[in-house]
Amino acid sequence: MSGVFRVGEEAYDDFMGRYSRRLAPLFADFAGVESGERVLDVGAGTGALTAELLRRGCAVAAAEPSPEFCGALRRRFADADVHEAPAEQLPFEDGSFDAALAQLVVAFVADAPRAVREMSRVARRVAVCMWGVEEMEMFAAINRTAAAVGVERAAEPRRYRSAQELHDLLSPLGDVRSAELDVVGDYAGFDDFWHALEQQVGPAGAWLASLDDRQRSAAREELFGQLGSPSGPFALTGRAFAAAVTPG
Repeated sequence: MSGVFRVGEEAYDDFMGRYSRRLAPLFADFAGVESGERVLDVGAGTGALTAELLRRGCAVAAAEPSPEFCGALRRRFADADVHEAPAEQLPFEDGSFDAALAQLVVAFVADAPRAVREMSRVARRVAVCMWGVEEMEMFAAINRTAAAVGVERAAEPRRYRSAQELHDLLSPLGDVRSAELDVVGDYAGFDDFWHALEQQVGPAGAWLASLDDRQRSAAREELFGQLGSPSGPFALTGRAFAAAVTPG
């Protein structure tokens, strides 16, 4: 995946894990994952989906290009078969799996069509999902903040962020079915949110890291207001678009 995710496992979990862990069971349900199946987690990250697949009693392999995240996967999941590999070059024989799933991955790979072809080569079912940008309250608030303080965010991967784009990505493989998967991320307070953002995870974290002290202070004040000036615990919603296919 993109170098924007070359961060420590704790930083990634703090920023995205509070959403991805809740997304994983919804995505696995959508993909029709059942106990006893052989399932590949493509772009496994720190293992939100891997954990759910193991919990369901699957035989799990994980493909992840980041050495740091592969180390985390091996420490966390002794029962998973972890491979350091990109989605476009999966190191498995044809038909090795019942299903190959990519959670929050395809917008960040170098060649998404090639990646899903590889998934279809090694598995009889393929499923992918990605957050919508405006459908994710956290990202939408950060984007409004960037515009308000006059420091626009640098270009980031925007493909495969809609139901139609994911449908079109998988449609060469066969008939596509789609879904919207809604989750909630909880925060102890605004300081908790800001700390997660400060850890420089992904494009949003890279944007914050690019600000000087004055801009950062303005961004913090603006973002606090964009989130409703929370005085205590609060929650933000997110929606992922999902698509699946059983290649013919």
